Amino acid sequence: MDDPQLLRYSRQILMPQVGYEGQQRLLDSSALIIGLGGLGSPVALYLAAAGVGRLVISDFDEVDLSNLQRQILHRHVDLGRSKAESARDTLHDINPEIEIEAISEKLEGQALAEQIAKVDIVIDACDNFATRFMINDLCVAAGKPLVSGAAIRLEGQVSVFHNERDDSPCYRCLYKDEGELGERCSESGVLSPLVGIIGSIQAMEAIKVLLGLGETLGGRLLLLDALTMEWRSMKLRKDPGCPVCGGQ
Repeated sequence: MDDPQLLRYSRQILMPQVGYEGQQRLLDSSALIIGLGGLGSPVALYLAAAGVGRLVISDFDEVDLSNLQRQILHRHVDLGRSKAESARDTLHDINPEIEIEAISEKLEGQALAEQIAKVDIVIDACDNFATRFMINDLCVAAGKPLVSGAAIRLEGQVSVFHNERDDSPCYRCLYKDEGELGERCSESGVLSPLVGIIGSIQAMEAIKVLLGLGETLGGRLLLLDALTMEWRSMKLRKDPGCPVCGGQ
């Protein structure tokens, strides 16, 4: 690291849990963020600011006026632009030193598998179960850790799936076909700070995984009821009958 980098990341380097070596590890790390909406916005902003050296960001949608209530990566001037391109520009404004690959097409199948294989961690910030299942299946196959988050109305949840470990549950151990937060905010609504809270936790968990720091949410599901501001933590175990990871 040069002197400007040492200054930029000084507040992290001062921490004994991070230090110079930890910061260099972040700079050498890569992450794939799928979805650049309410959850993906804080995830991408914090990972870029923290110095994760290479970000692959993916979203096939365009910025719409209804997005601006919560999707803080995008601005009014970005209306009609690709979310991936809008996000790339915002992130480069925050940290021009990191590498950002913006993908504006829908990532699925072999193309998604290839991107997952190139990174150290995957962050699921999408809003539908079909995509979440596909991401999980490919992360299990590639042995890549997955940070998953969801938010709707005033409820949110976060977990980490350590697919690089044989004893870790995967997303399909939690949800077989559908789940509690299967609705979309376009159908049921969401209060904007909620996605900021859940997305920020996803970013924190991703950094912890990349640094090997502390205890992650692996094997746990963290649930937030923002109406009462109460948190619950549920233990998750590997399901031997899971159609994705049960045979491993």
